Amino acid sequence: MYKHILIPSDGSETSRRAILAGVEFAREVGAEVVGLTVTPEFHVLSTSSEMIEDTPEQFAAASEGRARRILADIDGAAREAGLPCRLEHAVDDDPYAAIVATAERLGCDLIVMASHGRRGLKGLLLGSETQKVLVHGTVPVLVHR
Repeated sequence: MYKHILIPSDGSETSRRAILAGVEFAREVGAEVVGLTVTPEFHVLSTSSEMIEDTPEQFAAASEGRARRILADIDGAAREAGLPCRLEHAVDDDPYAAIVATAERLGCDLIVMASHGRRGLKGLLLGSETQKVLVHGTVPVLVHR
């Protein structure tokens, strides 16, 4: 039924649990895993302390390092389960848009993601990326709590 499962992660603990659940599901159905993380673009005017304190090059290097760490979690879980895994890193200020676009571009037939990642006021102000994927995407989404 499912052959290509996209598992996006923001590095949060809820995303880590969704990775494990998504990889286990992929193993059970014999699907390949596509791991994805999305980092924001650099902006000269920003409320993010990282962007204010860093040069564009420093921010890009830090973002790439963070993405490698997050993707290593997905890759490790897939390897442990004996599954083929493709890793993707997107740069986009709207993570949901990158998730939807990646799923469509790579022909993924299921997205497995956490119910939420960010917490507190930041999560409230930004809204739920999962909710946005559900609203804007055409690929089925399995939400892990």
